[in-house]
Amino acid sequence: MNKPADQTLKKTLGPLMLWGLGVGYVISGMYFGWNLGLEQGGTLGLAISTVFIIAMYVTFTFGYTELACAIPKAGGAFDYAHQALGKRWGFLAGMAQNIEFIFAPPAIAFAMGAYFQLFVPSVPVLAVAILSYVMFTALNISGVKAAATFELVITVLAVAELLVFAGVTLPHFEYQNLTINAFPKGIEGAFAAIPFAIWFFLAIEGVANVAEETINPQRNVLIGFGSAILTLVVLCILTFISSVGVGGWEAVVYPEPGAPASDSPLPLALRQVVGESHFLFHLLITIGLIGLLASFHGIILAAGRATFEFGRVGFAPKALGKVHPRFRTPTNALIFNMVIGVIALFTSKTGEIITIACFGALTLYIVSMISLFALRKKSPDLHRPFKVPFYPWFPIIALMIAIIALIAMTVYNPWLALIYAGMLAVAYIYFYFYVERA
Repeated sequence: MNKPADQTLKKTLGPLMLWGLGVGYVISGMYFGWNLGLEQGGTLGLAISTVFIIAMYVTFTFGYTELACAIPKAGGAFDYAHQALGKRWGFLAGMAQNIEFIFAPPAIAFAMGAYFQLFVPSVPVLAVAILSYVMFTALNISGVKAAATFELVITVLAVAELLVFAGVTLPHFEYQNLTINAFPKGIEGAFAAIPFAIWFFLAIEGVANVAEETINPQRNVLIGFGSAILTLVVLCILTFISSVGVGGWEAVVYPEPGAPASDSPLPLALRQVVGESHFLFHLLITIGLIGLLASFHGIILAAGRATFEFGRVGFAPKALGKVHPRFRTPTNALIFNMVIGVIALFTSKTGEIITIACFGALTLYIVSMISLFALRKKSPDLHRPFKVPFYPWFPIIALMIAIIALIAMTVYNPWLALIYAGMLAVAYIYFYFYVERA
């Protein structure tokens, strides 16, 4: 059955646009946030976490691509779980996805403010963050092709700058810098660093949320996902080594001894090599801000689609499931997400917001892999243009690492886990009374 005109998204995206979105969603994780994991685990602790998280994301991406190609809908994990496991599991996956995508942008907005303050110290971080929300929500409302084209351009610039950063810092790399106080809290530090290792790759799965707006999604989603995850793994390793290798991990966490942890680690690394007056230092700050914009803008785009699908099927107020009659974009969902994000900004707690987003992501990954197994059994004849290789081992690896990571994050962040569980509980009360019993 065809959807009503006010619930239909426009197909405009090809594989290059999907690569730009996939890398763009994530690339801010190379510019900030990951260094807070060094504060928890040191070089070795964060490295151990990152190796396992890379294994999770690579295996997860193959499984998620199978789901996205078989069920190319804007709801992503929500649609997969709904079809595979029923309403309640679909609701859980959808809420987890919404929490991830709605809480990641405020963390990025804080970092944007911190980078901008390096240029203009008198401008408040919060003012930059709120203005960014308004501007990029408006851009997303104006049309997905315009939004995706902008995303592609700034993503290419952000990738190029990371390569320039590595080219400048790697000649000054010294192995002993990786060994300085490398494992300060032992294995506990490695577990505590998990959310910040996840931050390197958080939201890559957002590519699936634009599958409904993709030309030939069964082919192009595979190309976009695969090329994006390969690009990100290379950039993650390169950025980690080149940053820490010039002066040890503490030099990219603390601007000076005793100072709070910084939201701008790459400038801290680069200033040790070229100083703060060098044009490369200012170039990094400029392009670094663009890298943050890429993820901020891209996740806003994916979040709008996730919230839109929730409203379109009636799991949230139906007004969220409407598209703009002229621009064919989920305007109400984008504005709703912006309001929640701005409220989160006033907490001023980047690390905590990142961790809550990671709770949502891990829940999404777990339910998605369970859905993959369920659909293989329940719907063996479902058209699958792409099938995960090494089945069932790849989805099993992704599922097991995600479960371990979720348990570890709960143990080391009990209050944040309680807040996350509270969000799910409040949302489920709405679902129970206004959806299940309706």
